[in-house]
Amino acid sequence: MNVDIAAPARDFTLQLSATRRGARLARLLASDQLHRWGWPYGCEGNRTAALLVAELASNAALHGRERGRDFRLALTARADATLRIEVTDPRPDRRPPEPGSLRQAPPEAESGRGLLLVEALATHWGTTGGDPYTKTVWCEVGLG
Repeated sequence: MNVDIAAPARDFTLQLSATRRGARLARLLASDQLHRWGWPYGCEGNRTAALLVAELASNAALHGRERGRDFRLALTARADATLRIEVTDPRPDRRPPEPGSLRQAPPEAESGRGLLLVEALATHWGTTGGDPYTKTVWCEVGLG
């Protein structure tokens, strides 16, 4: 891969509609941005990051949706090839469980496995609230 390790952090921020289409666009645009930064489509780092973005964006569109309000995707690629993914939505009252406290979904359940996937693939993840109007669910992953 053609990544300059000495390069400063790179940032990408985008506001998207809190819909399935917005979540899909978040995944596609994140993968494209990583490709532009030097982690090509199809490489493990790009695929893993796209999966994490898809899950966090889907959760924002489904659980963090507030009528008429969007969600924000922010990516920060650090010089050590660590990617921080942040998805901010307008529902600070609907926080996910704390890292390490997730429970396995029943086999017959149609949902409830996404954050388990985030916990398995990310090196760290959590939730922050910077103001009374939003919450941010974030994760970090090594891009290799």
